[in-house]
Amino acid sequence: MSNPAEPTRIPTTILTGFLGAGKTTLLNRILGEQHGARIAVIENEFGETGIDNELLVQDGNEQIIEMNNGCICCTVRGDLVRILSTLAQRRDAGELTFDRVIIETTGLADPAPVAQTFFVDDAVQDNYILDAIVTVVDACHGGDQLDEHHEAQEQVGFADRILVSKVDLAGEARAEQLMRRLRQMNPRAPIKPAHFGETDLTQLLDIRSFNLDAIVEIEPDFLDDVSHEHDDDVTSFVYRNTKPFDRDRLEDFFSATVAIYGASMLRYKGVLHIAGVERRSVFQGVHMIFGSDLGKPWSANEVPETKIVFIGKQLPVELFKSGLDNCVLAS
Repeated sequence: MSNPAEPTRIPTTILTGFLGAGKTTLLNRILGEQHGARIAVIENEFGETGIDNELLVQDGNEQIIEMNNGCICCTVRGDLVRILSTLAQRRDAGELTFDRVIIETTGLADPAPVAQTFFVDDAVQDNYILDAIVTVVDACHGGDQLDEHHEAQEQVGFADRILVSKVDLAGEARAEQLMRRLRQMNPRAPIKPAHFGETDLTQLLDIRSFNLDAIVEIEPDFLDDVSHEHDDDVTSFVYRNTKPFDRDRLEDFFSATVAIYGASMLRYKGVLHIAGVERRSVFQGVHMIFGSDLGKPWSANEVPETKIVFIGKQLPVELFKSGLDNCVLAS
């Protein structure tokens, strides 16, 4: 028998994938599509300062909430329940209008505790339905990440849809080898390549693909076990500076840095204040691969500021910060 309350429940997608896989790129693709839906986005970042909110395309049709300084599946899970409950209350009161929710987890999140929230908390269960878990896997680094990180394995195992990014960089043979591995790990989930987030959104949203019975077969303690551990070697720090960078010095710094520490630099991203450029530069990198694009202009009432978050294993924080300080122009 169907649940008569189900049509009023808000469909929710959990968007996951390891650091640098392309989750924000896919989310921008979803937000930029002319689907007419209003979306509430809950962003979680591993670290003290949010970056992704500045990287997202926003046109007024979405509500974006950031959750920082913790992993959504651990220390801030109570905040997730609170945010979801508040969103539902404001929607019912007519203060907000949205048709669905997308939760973008930090790349270090195990999706199981996030999904649990929709079944073990009564208020969330009354207002939301978990539509699907969508996982993005990096074709260049996905194999190594699956070897080294339990979270990456869980993200694939719990996925209802798997998108493989950066196939053009990895090459077809390497990408196909990875996809064969993904099929063995999760035969339930359709697996498709996605170039810069380009994919058929009808296969990602409103698909009602999350199957609790299938998940319980994978993890029998799913509804009871809320324990979760991270690799203590992985830490994050943020660099900030309002002085403009010299572009050439900055490029030299990152070229030298990734040559030495690239294997330990799991993810680094941010916005850059470059001398002589009236727009912010959006900067992103994973291991040895990095690049930048022009973002939106600095507004007249805004102080341009560089803000970069680094996530990695045993990174020399002070060395990075002093090296970046040497790239700014003297006052």
